[in-house]
Amino acid sequence: MLETFAPGEIADAADFQARVVARCQPAILRGLARDWPLTDAAASSSQRLLAYLHGLDAGATAEAFVGDRAIAGRYYYDSDLTAFNFSRLSAPLATIVARIVATAGVPDEPTIYAGSLPTDLYLPTFATDNAMPLVPASARPRLWIGHGSTVACHHDNFDNLACVAAGRRRFTLFPPDAIGDLYVGPIDHTMAGQPVAMAVGAPPDDPRFPRFGAARARALTVELEPGDALYLPKLWWHQVEALSPLNILVNYWWDASATGPDTPYTAMLLAIATIAERPPAERAAWRAFFDHYAFRPDGHPLAHLPEERHGILAAGRRGQLRAAVMRLLRGA
Repeated sequence: MLETFAPGEIADAADFQARVVARCQPAILRGLARDWPLTDAAASSSQRLLAYLHGLDAGATAEAFVGDRAIAGRYYYDSDLTAFNFSRLSAPLATIVARIVATAGVPDEPTIYAGSLPTDLYLPTFATDNAMPLVPASARPRLWIGHGSTVACHHDNFDNLACVAAGRRRFTLFPPDAIGDLYVGPIDHTMAGQPVAMAVGAPPDDPRFPRFGAARARALTVELEPGDALYLPKLWWHQVEALSPLNILVNYWWDASATGPDTPYTAMLLAIATIAERPPAERAAWRAFFDHYAFRPDGHPLAHLPEERHGILAAGRRGQLRAAVMRLLRGA
């Protein structure tokens, strides 16, 4: 079971950081966005929702996924993973939103989904009108709007606060260490940036994914109503189902534990390039060194020395470490 917070139970950003983010576990925040003008407009009528969004619209062109009704809103690969089962539509956001609203719930109409739209670009006053004081100011809102859909199970490299403004959403969650049982697809041929867990959403007992049963037993399912929010720590896998004819979600991404300009994902790609194809025994040796110096299950690797002898491993020396890495990459 996920920890659930009642409306108003989280007092402010510091409280959110201490009671939710610091635990590195998903959490439900009921009613967090219930007082937003967007949530209120969507609950009132489609006409009022259109008028509200039109009043914020900057006129920018957006991209949407368009799928035949046969895919039932499950945007995914084609049968041989070379392409996708949907097309892409480029048009002004107002045109896309109007089409989504006009065809919501209409039989035989294609399903349409527009996601990850930076509101600073498309709806410039949105963040002021629909404030979210729990996240840093640098975490800017993004809009997701569409018909009923299933977004394939994926992870984010950043912390995520997802707020439902219209429709119902179902999240199916898997912890980061389930990755080996999820049968992850290509990391450089994706629908929207992140690789997907191919076993999630496949038929039960699909012979292609024999280890998925172990992950399925660990799945957490969460359903959100309009106004509810879900906090997802980075690297948690999540399939997202929009369950209503018309659905709107707003999310915020940020790195709650950033220590510099570089990301762990960058380091992982470099490790893949330099380690993944070495002999098993050597990989095991490097794993021991990574554990000792980077993951530190036993604490700081130089704890047996005075702090002034920690060199570039001393606290606050990340800039020097980064400079040493850059010199090595340049061959200096």
